[in-house]
Amino acid sequence: MNKTKVLFLCTGNSARSQMAEAFLRFYGGDKYEAYSAGMEPKGINPLTRQVMSEIGVDISGQESKGLKIYLGHVSFGYAITVCNEAEEKCPRIFPGAGQRLHWDIEDPAKFTGTEEEKLKKFREIRDLLKQKVQDWLKNQNLSSVNP
Repeated sequence: MNKTKVLFLCTGNSARSQMAEAFLRFYGGDKYEAYSAGMEPKGINPLTRQVMSEIGVDISGQESKGLKIYLGHVSFGYAITVCNEAEEKCPRIFPGAGQRLHWDIEDPAKFTGTEEEKLKKFREIRDLLKQKVQDWLKNQNLSSVNP
């Protein structure tokens, strides 16, 4: 069975796209292969690892990657931008992607405040992305059942 490859793309590949990749891997079963990349990768934010670990989703095998490692090498069924900056910089027709989607998700790494306030923001974005991925998967299943 061929798995649908899905790329989540953001600016730094440090938080949002990493979370989305992990959630698709966690909830997508054997129907999807999840990937993520950044326009300007910065490394995974430690708070990303922490908040994902809190809910039992292991991202220890993930790393921050640049988009160029995939271009011309991997064909994706979907390319999903999870930030406005990546949406603006990404070509309208994404090479190697069947469909392109955009989810406007706030960058928790840009949030300023105390350590506890930052953690709260990361948890909020984590929970939002979890719901977005679950909703997207439900829609995928509905569209594959209904002609």
